[in-house]
Amino acid sequence: MADAPPAYIFAPIPQRAIVAAPIAFDPFPLPLVLAQGGALVLAGHKARRMSKSDEFPVFNRAYNTVFQPGRLSIGLITPLEAYTTEEFPTLERHLERAKLAEALGFSALWLRDVPFHVPAFGDVGQMLDPFVYLGALATVTNTIGLGIASAVLPLRHPAHVAKSAASVDMLSNGRMLLGVASGDRPEEYPALAADYEGRSARFRDSIDYIRATFDDFPKYEGQQGRLNGHMDMLPKPVSGRIPLLITGGAQQTHEWGAANGDGWITYPRRPDAQEQTITAYRENVRATCDTDKPVMQSLYVDVMDKSTLSPRPIALGYAAGTDFLRDHLKQLQAMGVNHVALNLRYNFDDIEETMQRIADDILPHFA
Repeated sequence: MADAPPAYIFAPIPQRAIVAAPIAFDPFPLPLVLAQGGALVLAGHKARRMSKSDEFPVFNRAYNTVFQPGRLSIGLITPLEAYTTEEFPTLERHLERAKLAEALGFSALWLRDVPFHVPAFGDVGQMLDPFVYLGALATVTNTIGLGIASAVLPLRHPAHVAKSAASVDMLSNGRMLLGVASGDRPEEYPALAADYEGRSARFRDSIDYIRATFDDFPKYEGQQGRLNGHMDMLPKPVSGRIPLLITGGAQQTHEWGAANGDGWITYPRRPDAQEQTITAYRENVRATCDTDKPVMQSLYVDVMDKSTLSPRPIALGYAAGTDFLRDHLKQLQAMGVNHVALNLRYNFDDIEETMQRIADDILPHFA
Protein backbone atom coordinates (compact mmCIF):
# COMPACT_ATOMS: atom_id res chain seq x y z
CA MET A 1 0.00 0.00 0.00
CA ALA A 2 2.50 -6.25 -7.40
CA ASP A 3 4.89 -7.26 -4.75
CA ALA A 4 5.96 -5.38 -1.67
CA PRO A 5 9.02 -3.18 -2.15
CA PRO A 6 11.87 -5.73 -2.04
CA ALA A 7 14.49 -3.61 -0.34
CA TYR A 8 14.83 -0.42 1.66
CA ILE A 9 17.35 2.35 1.87
CA PHE A 10 17.47 5.16 4.39
CA ALA A 11 17.56 8.52 2.65
CA PRO A 12 17.75 11.91 4.37
CA ILE A 13 14.93 14.35 3.85
CA PRO A 14 15.73 18.04 4.35
CA GLN A 15 14.82 19.16 7.89
CA ARG A 16 13.34 15.74 8.56
CA ALA A 17 14.38 12.54 10.28
CA ILE A 18 15.70 9.66 8.20
CA VAL A 19 12.94 7.60 6.63
CA ALA A 20 12.64 4.35 4.73
CA ALA A 21 12.11 4.26 0.96
CA PRO A 22 12.23 1.43 -1.56
CA ILE A 23 15.25 1.37 -3.80
CA ALA A 24 13.18 0.97 -6.96
CA PHE A 25 11.02 4.03 -6.36
CA ASP A 26 11.79 7.14 -8.37
CA PRO A 27 9.42 9.80 -7.02
CA PHE A 28 9.58 12.01 -10.09
CA PRO A 29 7.28 10.86 -12.91
CA LEU A 30 9.07 10.40 -16.22
CA PRO A 31 6.11 11.42 -18.41
CA LEU A 32 5.61 14.72 -16.59
CA VAL A 33 7.18 17.86 -18.00
CA LEU A 34 7.68 20.79 -15.65
CA ALA A 35 7.50 24.10 -17.46
CA GLN A 36 8.38 27.54 -16.19
CA GLY A 37 6.46 28.65 -13.14
CA GLY A 38 5.82 25.11 -11.98
CA ALA A 39 3.10 24.37 -14.53
CA LEU A 40 2.71 20.69 -15.19
CA VAL A 41 1.93 18.97 -18.49
CA LEU A 42 0.62 15.43 -18.68
CA ALA A 43 2.00 13.26 -21.45
CA GLY A 44 2.16 9.66 -22.45
CA HIS A 45 -1.15 8.41 -21.01
CA LYS A 46 -4.45 7.83 -22.73
CA ALA A 47 -7.81 8.19 -21.04
CA ARG A 48 -9.42 4.85 -20.28
CA ARG A 49 -12.55 4.07 -22.26
CA MET A 50 -15.49 2.80 -20.29
CA SER A 51 -17.94 0.06 -21.15
CA LYS A 52 -20.43 -2.06 -19.23
CA SER A 53 -17.75 -4.70 -18.73
CA ASP A 54 -15.74 -2.14 -16.71
CA GLU A 55 -18.24 -2.12 -13.84
CA PHE A 56 -17.06 -3.03 -10.35
CA PRO A 57 -18.85 -5.60 -8.15
CA VAL A 58 -21.51 -4.37 -5.72
CA PHE A 59 -20.45 -4.79 -2.09
CA ASN A 60 -21.29 -2.13 0.47
CA ARG A 61 -21.68 1.63 0.88
CA ALA A 62 -17.99 2.32 1.17
CA TYR A 63 -16.73 0.07 -1.61
CA ASN A 64 -19.10 1.44 -4.24
CA THR A 65 -18.52 5.05 -3.17
CA VAL A 66 -14.75 4.94 -2.79
CA PHE A 67 -14.22 2.83 -5.92
CA GLN A 68 -15.88 3.94 -9.14
CA PRO A 69 -14.74 2.90 -12.63
CA GLY A 70 -12.76 5.54 -14.49
CA ARG A 71 -12.64 7.85 -11.48
CA LEU A 72 -10.24 8.55 -8.64
CA SER A 73 -11.18 9.31 -5.03
CA ILE A 74 -8.90 10.52 -2.25
CA GLY A 75 -8.58 9.24 1.29
CA LEU A 76 -6.22 9.68 4.23
CA ILE A 77 -4.00 7.31 6.20
CA THR A 78 -4.08 7.55 9.98
CA PRO A 79 -2.65 8.70 12.28
CA LEU A 80 -3.57 12.15 10.98
CA GLU A 81 -0.46 13.89 12.22
CA ALA A 82 3.21 14.39 11.40
CA TYR A 83 5.84 12.32 13.18
CA THR A 84 9.44 11.34 12.50
CA THR A 85 11.15 7.97 12.69
CA GLU A 86 12.25 8.65 16.26
CA GLU A 87 8.79 9.80 17.40
CA PHE A 88 5.60 7.99 18.31
CA PRO A 89 2.28 9.40 17.10
CA THR A 90 0.52 11.36 19.84
CA LEU A 91 -2.99 10.75 18.41
CA GLU A 92 -3.70 14.39 19.23
CA ARG A 93 -7.23 15.36 18.13
CA HIS A 94 -7.46 12.08 16.19
CA LEU A 95 -11.24 11.78 16.48
CA GLU A 96 -11.76 15.46 15.66
CA ARG A 97 -9.56 15.08 12.61
CA ALA A 98 -11.46 12.00 11.49
CA LYS A 99 -14.69 13.99 11.66
CA LEU A 100 -13.01 16.86 9.82
CA ALA A 101 -11.88 14.48 7.05
CA GLU A 102 -15.49 13.40 6.54
CA ALA A 103 -16.79 16.98 6.60
CA LEU A 104 -14.20 18.08 4.02
CA GLY A 105 -15.16 15.33 1.59
CA PHE A 106 -12.36 12.79 1.83
CA SER A 107 -13.74 9.42 0.82
CA ALA A 108 -12.00 7.04 3.25
CA LEU A 109 -9.81 6.72 6.33
CA TRP A 110 -7.22 3.93 6.29
CA LEU A 111 -5.55 2.24 9.24
CA ARG A 112 -2.55 -0.07 9.30
CA ASP A 113 -2.15 -3.36 11.16
CA VAL A 114 1.17 -3.14 13.03
CA PRO A 115 1.12 -5.51 16.02
CA PHE A 116 4.68 -4.73 17.19
CA HIS A 117 7.03 -1.77 17.04
CA VAL A 118 10.07 -3.07 15.15
CA PRO A 119 12.67 -0.24 15.29
CA ALA A 120 14.72 -1.76 12.46
CA PHE A 121 11.78 -1.26 10.13
CA GLY A 122 11.87 2.49 10.69
CA ASP A 123 8.16 3.13 11.18
CA VAL A 124 6.02 2.92 14.30
CA GLY A 125 2.89 3.01 12.18
CA GLN A 126 -0.63 2.70 13.52
CA MET A 127 -0.27 2.11 17.29
CA LEU A 128 -3.91 1.32 18.06
CA ASP A 129 -5.42 -2.03 17.19
CA PRO A 130 -7.07 -1.31 13.84
CA PHE A 131 -10.39 -3.04 14.53
CA VAL A 132 -10.79 -1.36 17.92
CA TYR A 133 -9.92 1.99 16.37
CA LEU A 134 -12.37 1.47 13.49
CA GLY A 135 -15.09 0.75 16.02
CA ALA A 136 -14.40 4.11 17.62
CA LEU A 137 -14.31 5.88 14.24
CA ALA A 138 -17.62 4.26 13.30
CA THR A 139 -19.28 6.00 16.24
CA VAL A 140 -18.07 9.52 15.34
CA THR A 141 -18.54 9.43 11.54
CA ASN A 142 -21.47 8.75 9.26
CA THR A 143 -20.44 8.50 5.61
CA ILE A 144 -16.67 8.17 5.19
CA GLY A 145 -15.28 4.74 4.26
CA LEU A 146 -13.36 2.94 7.02
CA GLY A 147 -10.56 0.67 5.88
CA ILE A 148 -7.59 -1.36 7.01
CA ALA A 149 -4.62 -1.35 4.66
CA SER A 150 -3.96 -4.01 5.55
CA ALA A 151 -4.74 -6.74 8.09
CA VAL A 152 -1.86 -9.24 8.29
CA LEU A 153 -3.85 -12.44 7.90
CA PRO A 154 -1.16 -15.01 8.78
CA LEU A 155 -0.80 -13.34 12.22
CA ARG A 156 -4.54 -13.38 13.03
CA HIS A 157 -7.01 -16.23 13.15
CA PRO A 158 -9.50 -15.75 10.32
CA ALA A 159 -12.47 -16.25 12.68
CA HIS A 160 -11.34 -13.23 14.70
CA VAL A 161 -10.78 -11.17 11.54
CA ALA A 162 -14.23 -12.10 10.19
CA LYS A 163 -15.92 -11.30 13.50
CA SER A 164 -14.11 -7.98 13.91
CA ALA A 165 -14.66 -6.84 10.33
CA ALA A 166 -18.37 -7.72 10.39
CA SER A 167 -18.72 -5.89 13.72
CA VAL A 168 -17.17 -2.73 12.27
CA ASP A 169 -19.36 -3.09 9.19
CA MET A 170 -22.49 -3.27 11.34
CA LEU A 171 -21.44 -0.38 13.61
CA SER A 172 -20.68 1.79 10.56
CA ASN A 173 -23.72 0.71 8.52
CA GLY A 174 -21.76 -0.90 5.71
CA ARG A 175 -18.57 1.19 5.58
CA MET A 176 -15.95 -1.51 6.19
CA LEU A 177 -13.14 -1.99 3.64
CA LEU A 178 -10.83 -4.88 4.48
CA GLY A 179 -7.36 -4.80 3.00
CA VAL A 180 -5.50 -8.07 3.55
CA ALA A 181 -1.78 -8.83 3.43
CA SER A 182 0.67 -11.63 4.10
CA GLY A 183 2.98 -9.44 6.20
CA ASP A 184 6.53 -8.27 5.56
CA ARG A 185 8.09 -8.08 9.03
CA PRO A 186 9.78 -11.41 9.79
CA GLU A 187 10.44 -10.39 13.42
CA GLU A 188 6.72 -10.50 14.25
CA TYR A 189 6.20 -14.15 13.36
CA PRO A 190 8.24 -15.80 16.15
CA ALA A 191 6.50 -13.57 18.70
CA LEU A 192 3.20 -15.18 17.72
CA ALA A 193 4.58 -18.68 17.11
CA ALA A 194 3.62 -18.26 13.46
CA ASP A 195 5.43 -19.83 10.52
CA TYR A 196 6.91 -17.11 8.33
CA GLU A 197 7.72 -19.50 5.51
CA GLY A 198 4.18 -20.89 5.58
CA ARG A 199 2.41 -17.54 5.37
CA SER A 200 1.48 -17.99 1.70
CA ALA A 201 -0.75 -21.04 2.33
CA ARG A 202 -2.11 -19.56 5.56
CA PHE A 203 -3.07 -16.39 3.68
CA ARG A 204 -5.08 -18.33 1.09
CA ASP A 205 -6.76 -20.40 3.78
CA SER A 206 -7.70 -17.23 5.69
CA ILE A 207 -9.35 -15.73 2.61
CA ASP A 208 -11.48 -18.85 2.13
CA TYR A 209 -12.34 -19.08 5.83
CA ILE A 210 -13.40 -15.43 6.11
CA ARG A 211 -15.59 -15.65 3.03
CA ALA A 212 -17.19 -18.84 4.36
CA THR A 213 -18.33 -16.99 7.49
CA PHE A 214 -20.48 -14.68 5.36
CA ASP A 215 -22.81 -17.64 4.72
CA ASP A 216 -25.47 -18.78 7.19
CA PHE A 217 -24.26 -21.75 9.27
CA PRO A 218 -21.18 -22.15 7.08
CA LYS A 219 -19.37 -25.36 6.26
CA TYR A 220 -15.64 -25.10 5.70
CA GLU A 221 -12.61 -27.22 6.46
CA GLY A 222 -9.13 -25.83 6.11
CA GLN A 223 -5.71 -25.40 7.63
CA GLN A 224 -6.94 -23.21 10.50
CA GLY A 225 -10.16 -24.91 11.50
CA ARG A 226 -13.43 -26.57 10.55
CA LEU A 227 -16.86 -24.94 10.37
CA ASN A 228 -19.34 -27.77 10.76
CA GLY A 229 -22.54 -26.10 9.54
CA HIS A 230 -24.20 -26.36 12.97
CA MET A 231 -23.09 -22.98 14.31
CA ASP A 232 -23.07 -19.51 12.83
CA MET A 233 -20.84 -16.43 12.85
CA LEU A 234 -22.66 -13.26 13.89
CA PRO A 235 -23.05 -10.47 13.06
CA LYS A 236 -23.24 -10.77 9.29
CA PRO A 237 -21.95 -7.90 7.13
CA VAL A 238 -24.67 -5.34 6.38
CA SER A 239 -24.76 -6.19 2.67
CA GLY A 240 -23.96 -9.87 3.19
CA ARG A 241 -20.24 -9.68 2.48
CA ILE A 242 -17.18 -7.50 2.99
CA PRO A 243 -14.74 -6.68 0.16
CA LEU A 244 -11.26 -8.15 0.56
CA LEU A 245 -8.58 -6.01 -1.07
CA ILE A 246 -5.30 -7.84 -1.57
CA THR A 247 -2.17 -5.83 -0.80
CA GLY A 248 0.87 -6.29 -2.99
CA GLY A 249 1.56 -9.83 -4.09
CA ALA A 250 0.73 -11.48 -0.72
CA GLN A 251 3.08 -14.33 -1.69
CA GLN A 252 0.64 -15.43 -4.41
CA THR A 253 0.75 -15.55 -8.19
CA HIS A 254 -0.53 -12.51 -10.06
CA GLU A 255 -3.31 -14.64 -11.55
CA TRP A 256 -4.47 -15.83 -8.11
CA GLY A 257 -4.51 -12.29 -6.74
CA ALA A 258 -6.56 -10.97 -9.66
CA ALA A 259 -9.05 -13.82 -9.43
CA ASN A 260 -9.47 -13.95 -5.64
CA GLY A 261 -9.25 -10.35 -4.47
CA ASP A 262 -12.04 -7.79 -4.68
CA GLY A 263 -9.50 -5.13 -5.58
CA TRP A 264 -5.80 -4.45 -5.33
CA ILE A 265 -3.78 -2.20 -3.02
CA THR A 266 -0.39 -1.44 -4.54
CA TYR A 267 2.59 0.83 -3.95
CA PRO A 268 3.89 4.01 -5.63
CA ARG A 269 6.15 3.38 -8.59
CA ARG A 270 7.58 5.32 -11.49
CA PRO A 271 4.53 6.12 -13.61
CA ASP A 272 5.68 4.11 -16.61
CA ALA A 273 6.14 1.05 -14.39
CA GLN A 274 2.89 1.73 -12.51
CA GLU A 275 0.90 1.95 -15.71
CA GLN A 276 2.36 -1.34 -16.96
CA THR A 277 1.64 -3.02 -13.62
CA ILE A 278 -1.99 -1.85 -13.55
CA THR A 279 -2.49 -2.90 -17.16
CA ALA A 280 -1.17 -6.38 -16.35
CA TYR A 281 -3.39 -6.64 -13.28
CA ARG A 282 -6.51 -5.75 -15.23
CA GLU A 283 -5.61 -8.18 -17.99
CA ASN A 284 -5.50 -10.92 -15.34
CA VAL A 285 -8.83 -9.71 -13.95
CA ARG A 286 -10.45 -9.84 -17.38
CA ALA A 287 -9.11 -13.34 -17.93
CA THR A 288 -10.56 -14.69 -14.69
CA CYS A 289 -13.56 -12.52 -13.71
CA ASP A 290 -16.82 -11.18 -15.09
CA THR A 291 -16.28 -7.64 -13.79
CA ASP A 292 -13.45 -5.18 -13.42
CA LYS A 293 -11.85 -4.56 -10.02
CA PRO A 294 -10.46 -1.38 -8.46
CA VAL A 295 -6.85 -0.39 -7.86
CA MET A 296 -5.65 1.87 -5.06
CA GLN A 297 -2.26 3.10 -3.87
CA SER A 298 -0.76 5.18 -1.09
CA LEU A 299 1.18 8.43 -1.53
CA TYR A 300 3.21 10.34 1.05
CA VAL A 301 2.81 14.10 0.69
CA ASP A 302 4.13 17.28 2.24
CA VAL A 303 1.64 19.85 0.98
CA MET A 304 3.25 23.28 0.62
CA ASP A 305 1.41 26.47 1.54
CA LYS A 306 1.86 27.94 -1.97
CA SER A 307 -0.01 26.07 -4.69
CA THR A 308 2.50 26.71 -7.48
CA LEU A 309 5.63 25.44 -5.70
CA SER A 310 7.56 22.85 -7.69
CA PRO A 311 7.93 19.31 -6.32
CA ARG A 312 10.86 17.70 -4.58
CA PRO A 313 11.06 14.01 -3.69
CA ILE A 314 10.36 12.58 -0.28
CA ALA A 315 10.11 8.90 0.62
CA LEU A 316 7.28 7.33 -1.40
CA GLY A 317 5.94 10.68 -2.54
CA TYR A 318 6.39 14.42 -2.95
CA ALA A 319 6.70 17.71 -1.19
CA ALA A 320 4.88 20.08 -3.55
CA GLY A 321 2.22 22.68 -4.01
CA THR A 322 -1.34 21.62 -4.69
CA ASP A 323 -1.07 22.39 -8.43
CA PHE A 324 1.50 19.64 -8.92
CA LEU A 325 -0.27 17.20 -6.60
CA ARG A 326 -3.59 17.74 -8.38
CA ASP A 327 -2.05 17.05 -11.78
CA HIS A 328 -0.11 14.05 -10.51
CA LEU A 329 -3.36 12.58 -9.16
CA LYS A 330 -4.99 13.21 -12.53
CA GLN A 331 -2.15 11.27 -14.11
CA LEU A 332 -2.75 8.36 -11.74
CA GLN A 333 -6.45 8.47 -12.59
CA ALA A 334 -5.61 8.23 -16.29
CA MET A 335 -3.52 5.13 -15.54
CA GLY A 336 -6.48 3.44 -13.92
CA VAL A 337 -5.89 4.13 -10.22
CA ASN A 338 -9.29 4.43 -8.50
CA HIS A 339 -8.25 5.62 -5.06
CA VAL A 340 -5.20 7.26 -3.51
CA ALA A 341 -4.67 7.22 0.25
CA LEU A 342 -2.58 10.23 1.24
CA ASN A 343 -0.18 9.94 4.16
CA LEU A 344 0.60 13.23 5.95
CA ARG A 345 3.29 11.78 8.20
CA TYR A 346 6.02 14.03 6.72
CA ASN A 347 3.89 17.15 6.38
CA PHE A 348 5.49 20.35 7.69
CA ASP A 349 2.42 22.54 8.07
CA ASP A 350 -0.44 22.22 10.51
CA ILE A 351 -2.34 19.02 9.70
CA GLU A 352 -5.83 20.48 9.85
CA GLU A 353 -4.83 23.44 7.70
CA THR A 354 -3.28 21.00 5.23
CA MET A 355 -6.46 18.90 5.13
CA GLN A 356 -8.41 22.07 4.37
CA ARG A 357 -5.91 23.04 1.63
CA ILE A 358 -6.30 19.66 -0.06
CA ALA A 359 -10.07 19.90 0.22
CA ASP A 360 -10.10 23.37 -1.33
CA ASP A 361 -7.54 22.93 -4.10
CA ILE A 362 -7.63 19.22 -5.03
CA LEU A 363 -10.83 17.40 -4.03
CA PRO A 364 -13.17 19.45 -6.29
CA HIS A 365 -11.25 18.14 -9.34
CA PHE A 366 -12.16 14.55 -8.44
CA ALA A 367 -15.77 14.97 -7.34
